[in-house]
Amino acid sequence: MVALTEKTKKKLTMQTAEIAADTTTMRSLDWDRDRFDIEFGLQNGTTYNSFLIRGEQTALVDTSHEKFRQLYLDTLKGLINPAEINYLVISHTEPDHSGLVKDILQLAPEITVVGSKVAIQFLEDMVHQPFKRRIVKNGDRLDLGNGHELEFVIAPNLHWPDTMFTFDHKTQVLYTCDAFGLHYCSDSTFDEDLAAIEPDYQYYYDCLMGPNARSVLSALKRMGELPKIGMVATGHGPLLYHNVDELTGRYKNWSQTQAKAETAVGIFYVADYGYSVSLAQSIANGIAKTGVAVEMVDLRGATDLQELRELVSRCAGIVIGMPPTNAGVTTQAALGTVLGSAKEKQGIGIFETGGGDDEPTYPLLNKFRALGLNISFPVIEIRETPSENTYKLCEEAGTDLGQWVTRDKSIKAMKSLGADLDKALGRISGGLYIITAKKGDVSSAMLASWVTQASFKPLGVSIAVSKDRAIESLMQVGDRFVLNVLEEGNYQSLMKHFLKRFAPGADRFQGVRTQPSQNGTPILADALAYMECEVVSRMDGGDHWIVYSTVDAGRVSKPQALTAVHHRKVGNHY
Repeated sequence: MVALTEKTKKKLTMQTAEIAADTTTMRSLDWDRDRFDIEFGLQNGTTYNSFLIRGEQTALVDTSHEKFRQLYLDTLKGLINPAEINYLVISHTEPDHSGLVKDILQLAPEITVVGSKVAIQFLEDMVHQPFKRRIVKNGDRLDLGNGHELEFVIAPNLHWPDTMFTFDHKTQVLYTCDAFGLHYCSDSTFDEDLAAIEPDYQYYYDCLMGPNARSVLSALKRMGELPKIGMVATGHGPLLYHNVDELTGRYKNWSQTQAKAETAVGIFYVADYGYSVSLAQSIANGIAKTGVAVEMVDLRGATDLQELRELVSRCAGIVIGMPPTNAGVTTQAALGTVLGSAKEKQGIGIFETGGGDDEPTYPLLNKFRALGLNISFPVIEIRETPSENTYKLCEEAGTDLGQWVTRDKSIKAMKSLGADLDKALGRISGGLYIITAKKGDVSSAMLASWVTQASFKPLGVSIAVSKDRAIESLMQVGDRFVLNVLEEGNYQSLMKHFLKRFAPGADRFQGVRTQPSQNGTPILADALAYMECEVVSRMDGGDHWIVYSTVDAGRVSKPQALTAVHHRKVGNHY
């Protein structure tokens, strides 16, 4: 079954398919979605997958994004009278999967919501109405009859703290929500075309699961205690059926590599308070850009204080999301353990979580400073609902911390090339350019010299962008930016301005003359020329992304002037 919305700009469709005995998937296909959060660009849209399991009793596993409200509910009603559904299993409460929970509760007021303890707590704050609930722990089972016995696997931090997997012993289907998924929209229900989905599968892991590698390994260990898994029913993208062992094995290999990383940062927060989850995730994404491992810990659930001490002691950096003033004994004990285990020369960063009753930040920051820790980014203060700019600030703060904790490693790498090779590579010269980009309310800029024309038809350029640059998240496929060309003999002021280190969230354009391009991106008024570009593809180039973009407009302000050229002496750093 396929239904199409009347919207012309954003194509939304529904697909239903029988995937196993008595089991139907309802896939909400979001063909044109181009971004998840500010830093996660999508090349192939995404899907939100929901599942209906019919035994003697019926269970619905997850719902969909609220943008699919009418389409999803009409599809569900075409399959079953919602009032006949006995259980609603919540894999986790992120809005793209639980956006229609309130609607289901209205259609089926007697339904029992099944979830982890944290998920149920989150739901109470989301729906603001009483509902029947069943809190489950790892290994708990729910018998639907006709052989459909559901076993629950608690898998926190994948990628939210309330995540839970569900295994149907009759069909051998494991429902995993975000884990093992990918943002990839197609009519294919399953993963038969492995080559097509591989890039998005790894990109998804890198963005969402990599920062929680140890949690991934814990979940994989618990999965190993289940009988043979025949299918992984993910929350995004095609379901894994043809390549289950291969793709789950990749998660294991990637996570083992991450977990063994020499450098790690711990992020400690209270998951069900304020905006802590999304703010912490943005900081984690910024840290991960620098190649540093991240371990995220919910202070409220950190009951093993010895394990917490060991984690803090092996971290090169610490980030604290402030808990509420009325935090319970467990949270206060965990926070005290983090403070008591911190050591000199670690990096420290603190952010408010916006719950309205945060503990004060500066007294805690001063305690860490007194222990000899280095403040890696200014306190992030939340005075209103976080905006795109807020999350971008958090990402940049995380990147600053990641760069700080890897500074010695970076210096060592600069000295690693042989002198002859280093000097030879440095003889590759390039022009001097400034890239400016804007997405919504977020804007950024960077000085660039690794730029070259790449094609005639269409007119295209390629640019190498370091993975830890702030502008990188604004140069995803489909994003637009401006390539500003600097003028020989008249570029020092612009180069000096954009070479300086900006504080997280700082306005890169303050004090610089600009004018808007056709899409609102700033054009530098003092540039020799500019070109308006759109990102078509990105290729992984090790520590850089090679961004290929088409050029659709441009102008030269001084036809007789020449482009500024950058000559380097060495080839292993800028």
